[in-house]
Amino acid sequence: MDLCAFERDTSGSCLLDSAVPARCRTEPCCLGIDEAGRGPVLGPMVYGICYCPMARQGDLEALKVADSKTLTEAQREQLFEQLNAAKDYVGWALHILSPNFVSTSMQQRAKYNLNALSHDTAIGLIQHALDSGVQVAEVFVDTVGPAEKYQEKLKRQFPGLEVTVRAKADSLFPIVSAASICAKVARDRAVKNWKFVEDLEGAALDYGSGYPNDPKTKEWLAQSLDPIFGYPQFVRFSWSTAQTILESKAVPVHWDDSEDDSPQKSARSLLSFFARKDAPPQRPLHRFFHERKLETVTGL
Repeated sequence: MDLCAFERDTSGSCLLDSAVPARCRTEPCCLGIDEAGRGPVLGPMVYGICYCPMARQGDLEALKVADSKTLTEAQREQLFEQLNAAKDYVGWALHILSPNFVSTSMQQRAKYNLNALSHDTAIGLIQHALDSGVQVAEVFVDTVGPAEKYQEKLKRQFPGLEVTVRAKADSLFPIVSAASICAKVARDRAVKNWKFVEDLEGAALDYGSGYPNDPKTKEWLAQSLDPIFGYPQFVRFSWSTAQTILESKAVPVHWDDSEDDSPQKSARSLLSFFARKDAPPQRPLHRFFHERKLETVTGL
């Protein structure tokens, strides 16, 4: 599993996949879907699929795959290597969603919550498998939200497929367990090898489990906060834990709308501060803006 494509730009999302086994292009296949890292305030969320011919499900079970949460990191790594070695009948694909991508998606103007993001990512991975030539016949999914509604949604999207959505599907169906292992291994590697582009000024990298209720995680969030620019891209700034620390420790920003406040009508427009001028040339933007691909607004 080569994460270089994601590591080159950890501000967006990245799709990784294995080669499609020849048998999966000609034989009906089952496909499992699961995710890793849905709850943490730190690091990416990873959605994974794994698929194999329905006739080879017994071989997959023989690998003794299980829910990734019940396995140690070493066991997950070993099982992933076994799955990856079974390339004559097993294929996988991953969609890595960076913390920045998750938070900006959830905070866009139109309401878009984590469940909707999860559903859309899963649908995208199923479509990716179909577009890649995999003869998908059955799909098994670990539910996000009410299982019945999610199952109906997927059936409407893919009427030609047999879809089963269950709670704890990663412990019920080996193909979902395999997807769970692929997703968890990818997230663990991404977190372990995360390269901070921000200057954390000596802040410790012991951030605990990354879950909001972990005291070590909360302490690290407080230490790594820049009062002006906020958090490193490793943090999901839309999570309430991060928002609470931002509100208490960051410099407050007040946005005044002069059009709605008559006493302020004589005040300069906010856009006037960003208006293009012939001279003198403006100094280079802080790297914070370059890292997040932000540009100066000159008009609306």
